[in-house]
Amino acid sequence: MRTTVGIIGGGPAGLLLARLLYRAGIDCAVLESRTREYVEQRQRAGMLEQGTVDALHEAGAADRLDTEGLVHHGIELRFAGERHRIDFPALTGGRTVTIYAQTEIVKDLVALQLADGPPLLFEAEALSVEKPESEQPVVRFRHEGRERTLACDWVVGCDGFHGIARDAFPAAGSRTYAHDYPYSWLGILADVPPSCDELIYARGERGFALHSMRSPSVSRLYLQVPNGTDPGDWPDDRIWDELAARFAIDADWTLGRGPVTAKSVTPMRSHVHEPMRHGRLLLAGDAAHIVPPTGAKGLNLAVSDVRLLARALTGLYGTGSTQLLDRYSELCLARVWQATRFSDDMTRMLHAQPNGDAFENRMQLARLRRITASRHAAAELAAHYTGLPLPL
Repeated sequence: MRTTVGIIGGGPAGLLLARLLYRAGIDCAVLESRTREYVEQRQRAGMLEQGTVDALHEAGAADRLDTEGLVHHGIELRFAGERHRIDFPALTGGRTVTIYAQTEIVKDLVALQLADGPPLLFEAEALSVEKPESEQPVVRFRHEGRERTLACDWVVGCDGFHGIARDAFPAAGSRTYAHDYPYSWLGILADVPPSCDELIYARGERGFALHSMRSPSVSRLYLQVPNGTDPGDWPDDRIWDELAARFAIDADWTLGRGPVTAKSVTPMRSHVHEPMRHGRLLLAGDAAHIVPPTGAKGLNLAVSDVRLLARALTGLYGTGSTQLLDRYSELCLARVWQATRFSDDMTRMLHAQPNGDAFENRMQLARLRRITASRHAAAELAAHYTGLPLPL
């Protein structure tokens, strides 16, 4: 096979990049190691910054988003039995966020790609990226029982944290920064209408809890749990009782309960790989960076990466300019590190310390009091939560 841009990974980053390139008249092909069913059912994020919504419009993939997405104008912070709302439009000049599940984004992009788009191969396992320093790198992959090659002008690794694209970067000149947190999230999907209009972030002595949603009839909730937790040790009643305890406030509010349809544990970590380009191989999304989900930045960072990369490649093939491509890693990493810092701040502020550190407990409350009492501090949180502008 031969194409201009070979994309490894058929998640939202790879699919969105393919769609943006296709609409710009640039040939590409997507290799996805999993089945279509697996990719469309893989549960991930659901909070979209305005820039992500704009990118889906640019890709012509926002029809269902516009009709089914839930626009949110703020979040609620709960601590010490109190509730405090952060008003995004008032603090950011009108910016909002939208709730629309990643599974639905992937379904929309897959349908568009298969109906009218460049090649998308499922169960095509990328094995290696060869000659990334040359003018024609090659992706070696396995599909339908035999090994094949995809010759490209450029290769983009959108294959996630465990993918193979990052392995093609030389050890000399590359560096990884990583941090593992001493707790995880137990997440559930439940067939029950959300008990709130906007996301609730709750901090308490028993641990952190988050109330989110996927639709007007499906709730998504999380509990802070110890690392290594087995979801099987948490029967449904125990989960609902613990959620109710952590969301409790000194006011009349009740957590709705319903059938739990999915249950999983997610470790919390930060991971950044520098640089994000080696020769004609570029990384995007989780292949280059992971952030804890507290700040809802993972999917949005991936989208900002590929949005910038699509503009860079469009500039190259439209005008011959290499300006954006030459600065791709630099510009992306500037935004990545700000999102990593914000996610780390949110995580440390809201999660109970496993060692019961009394000093850190008081510092967390002081940070929350500062945010809820100061417009400047609240505006800083709102600006990062709704999304920093693309670094162009």
